[in-house]
Amino acid sequence: MKNKGPISMFMLENYKHFNAASLVDAAKGYEKHLTEGKKMMITLAGAMSTAELGKSLAEIIRQDKVQIISCTGANLEEDLMNMVAHSHYKRVPNYRDLTPEQEWELLEKGLNRVTDTCIPEEEAFRRLQAHIFKIWKEAEDKGERYFPHEFMYKMLLSGVLEQYYEIDPKNSWMLAAAKKNLPIIVPGWEDSTMGNIFASYCIKGELKPSTMKSGIEYMTFLAEWYTKNSGTEGIGFFQIGGGIAGDFPICVVPMLYQDLERTDTPFWSYFCQISDSTTSYGSYSGAVPNEKITWGKLGIDTPKYIIESDATIVAPLIFAYLLGW
Repeated sequence: MKNKGPISMFMLENYKHFNAASLVDAAKGYEKHLTEGKKMMITLAGAMSTAELGKSLAEIIRQDKVQIISCTGANLEEDLMNMVAHSHYKRVPNYRDLTPEQEWELLEKGLNRVTDTCIPEEEAFRRLQAHIFKIWKEAEDKGERYFPHEFMYKMLLSGVLEQYYEIDPKNSWMLAAAKKNLPIIVPGWEDSTMGNIFASYCIKGELKPSTMKSGIEYMTFLAEWYTKNSGTEGIGFFQIGGGIAGDFPICVVPMLYQDLERTDTPFWSYFCQISDSTTSYGSYSGAVPNEKITWGKLGIDTPKYIIESDATIVAPLIFAYLLGW
């Protein structure tokens, strides 16, 4: 195949069945979607930033292979944390064997564990806190309001964090997104570390909640963006994990069609979910794609893929295929 490197060729030669075949099918479908001139949304749940997905996602952004991202507040901030405090992270490969007492010891050392990786509170959270508070406060004093990701963009583009960089900045997907002013949707931002910190300033009376644009405003922004960018064939939906990062944005289509009665709104025109959640009763993450037809999110003919595997393995492979690696 033309313009494909050794990783892609290995996948094409060896990934013939089961989840491996689904991976290749989804990658080919994504590439076809872009070739047809249609746009793609990527949604990030889980701890993809702490898993350093930026090593491949940043290049996907730079090469315009994604046009909008939806992510949890954790993924929004943890990419920055990894960039400014990488050397202070601690890997715990035996995390399955830790006792409650050992977990408590990590807490006392200021190490917050995400599976096998501990985020250093002082160097990561607190290093960002002073800088982001200044930006929040300046906006409030001017009577300005922004989305959570816009405040992060302001901090990144100001250059104030460059003194702390501990990784090659080309591996930061947030920095790549900021440079392109890529639209980002961050539903439920309030439950992130920075969301908690912002709430604490509001409780202390140092900031007002209204300085931060809300989830409803994210939904209205997304409705306008989808309407403007979907054309007659719709936007693609590449979902990593489940939960609010995917559930929130996918609902914009039935909202436009049913609640706003814009019956010419096209369905999402490609759908892929990478998830290790097994099909189960009442689970959004474990729902098969066809269930979404009944909710007015996907059409009968929408290409649908589900890869039941670890996103930290699968997503970089699909991105490598798209990049021709």
